[in-house]
Amino acid sequence: MDSLHPNDDILASPTSGLRADSVFAHLHRSPEDPILGVTVAYNKDPSPVKLNVGVGAYRTDEGKPLVLNVVRQAEQKLVNDRSRVKEYLPIVGLAEFNKLSAKLLLGADSPAIQENRVTTVQCLSGTGSLRIGGEFLARHYHQPTIYIPQPTWGNHPKVFARAGLSVKAYRYYDPATRGLNFQGLLEDLGSAPSGAIVLLHACAHNPTGVDPTIQQWDQIGQLMRSKGLLPFFDNAYQGFASGDLDADAQYVRMFAANGGECLVAQSYAKNMGLYGERVGALSIVCKTADVASRVESQLKLVIRPMYSDPPIHGASIAATILKDRAMYDEWTIELKAMADRIISMRQQLFDALRARGTPGDWSHVIKQIGMFTFTELNSEQVAFMTREYHHI
Repeated sequence: MDSLHPNDDILASPTSGLRADSVFAHLHRSPEDPILGVTVAYNKDPSPVKLNVGVGAYRTDEGKPLVLNVVRQAEQKLVNDRSRVKEYLPIVGLAEFNKLSAKLLLGADSPAIQENRVTTVQCLSGTGSLRIGGEFLARHYHQPTIYIPQPTWGNHPKVFARAGLSVKAYRYYDPATRGLNFQGLLEDLGSAPSGAIVLLHACAHNPTGVDPTIQQWDQIGQLMRSKGLLPFFDNAYQGFASGDLDADAQYVRMFAANGGECLVAQSYAKNMGLYGERVGALSIVCKTADVASRVESQLKLVIRPMYSDPPIHGASIAATILKDRAMYDEWTIELKAMADRIISMRQQLFDALRARGTPGDWSHVIKQIGMFTFTELNSEQVAFMTREYHHI
């Protein structure tokens, strides 16, 4: 056989015709998420006295994540159950978890539950619940515009826009009083088109910590009913705001009363400390049981091509706690201890600011509720504090 010339085509590398550059070389580096990026910066910071005040996650005095004792008990109980398997869940998730989540949300004596007017599907924590609900509404609701408070959690506009909804804002926070701009809220919702969707924080508004009073909630409800506005609650902090699970759900229950229809995204990240387990649920309260059944059938069509079915472990932990009276009672004790500690830390921060003669009125620190205090520090002030006050 004749020797082949090194340049003959037959010896050409099979990849020699490929481009030298990556097909993704045109991409720009995106900035870090403004919330999660704080954690990235925190992890990179070598300072021994650094403190992460970015992500909304409960920490001990040592700055460590807290795993509730009742969660450890539930996990041990699940591990010891040799009958448990790792089979796929149904598209809607763990049936027991869904039933117990609806009960926790709406109350054991809820007419909507008793009349089978509630459909609940297990989702990937609060974010996944919002996304599933948003996409369902974008496909099937006649007015695909959602009004979100200004300000709100930074992920809300992205989640709903990607789900296919048109996103608009309504006034919520008043910088002058560091409280609720109630008149602006009523005006904006009053001028919203009939039937529009309205995102409401069930309690412990993120990021302001400002909640309406019960009288204001009543006025909001009356306005929304008169205009046929559809409530979509983000219920991320039930029990974590006041320490009382029922008190923190009272406004959702108020809207669901008298046959009212609404959507509620539920998360167990904060109140059970199941952050990384991604445990959540979407409940839709409907007019009739037949409508609820049809709604569930359509929710399955949203979930199936997205992630098929949710994970089993976290939902099993939550269900184990919710169905066992002794464990449930222990959970409420631990939950109240966390909520009370946050309230106490607010008071300590306020007292320390006042003792040091810090300029300005800091009473909003103790008036606001939940994990967040809206300081209104600007980016330069935050950068200065980060740079100058985390070192020994």
